[in-house]
Amino acid sequence: MSFIKTLAASLLVLIHFSAVAAQEKISADLRVHLLGTGSPLPATLRFGPSILVEAGQQKFIFDAGRGPIQRLHTLGIPFAEADKLFLTHLHSDHTIGIPDLYLTGWLRGRKVPLKVWGPAGTRHMMEHMVKSFDYDIKIRLDQNAGSKVETTEFTEGVVYQKDDVTITAFEVDHGPVKPAFGFRIDYKGRSVILSGDTRYSESLVKHAKGVDLLVHEVAAGSDELMRTSPMVRNVVGIHTEPEMAGKVFLETAPRMAVYSHIVLFGVSEAQLEQRTRKTYAGPLTIGEDLMTFEIGEQIKVSTTKASE
Repeated sequence: MSFIKTLAASLLVLIHFSAVAAQEKISADLRVHLLGTGSPLPATLRFGPSILVEAGQQKFIFDAGRGPIQRLHTLGIPFAEADKLFLTHLHSDHTIGIPDLYLTGWLRGRKVPLKVWGPAGTRHMMEHMVKSFDYDIKIRLDQNAGSKVETTEFTEGVVYQKDDVTITAFEVDHGPVKPAFGFRIDYKGRSVILSGDTRYSESLVKHAKGVDLLVHEVAAGSDELMRTSPMVRNVVGIHTEPEMAGKVFLETAPRMAVYSHIVLFGVSEAQLEQRTRKTYAGPLTIGEDLMTFEIGEQIKVSTTKASE
């Protein structure tokens, strides 16, 4: 009888750990890849702002600055699966990679339209982009739906909901750029906030409280440049300085805070962290291109080496 009790207890332990492992696998099915973490400058270490979110089998790209198709290639993401694009706003450093994503994605396997969600003006931009490549599209032999674009313009609220994924857009403060949005992605009890371009935003703080991963933009200038350069003051003035970003992180208490779309003028990354630490002492990662966050019971961080 004692043998049977021991065997039963062992089976219960095995079932428990199997359930925990299964739950961890489900939870870790939310992954965030930083495709580009840089500024409008054509740098090779930091491409233009772009983020890929994988939720189960679904893939979503947020913004398409310079180089997302190259980063997808390095990550081994099939171009045919990169068919959903969400835009925070229409500044060129967030949209200049769209033609490559659209055309190369089609020519390398995408057989459905590129689906684009964006603020007012997105449909006009996409229609004219397709027209501008009309000659190239018509001479291709493999004519299919992949050469099409489907555009949805949105305002605040839920903009996508399917298979346990909910994407919510909220308006942020990017100075004269109106509208500009951030996004919250929810999937099976896990959550991610992407700030988009913004100054300190009460709307963002409201949507980001207790989030698993908060990916936030940041801009900073040295004291001298902020004093002597109107251009630097103007750029930094419509973004979030590190001390204020730290305030956002403190007020929202994410499991992990991450910097992306990093715009620095005479400020090092070490100084960026030091300035953030004036107002925030929690978990902080200064993002890099091809950095991946797997969001489960733990948040696992890894970086893929860029390929030729």
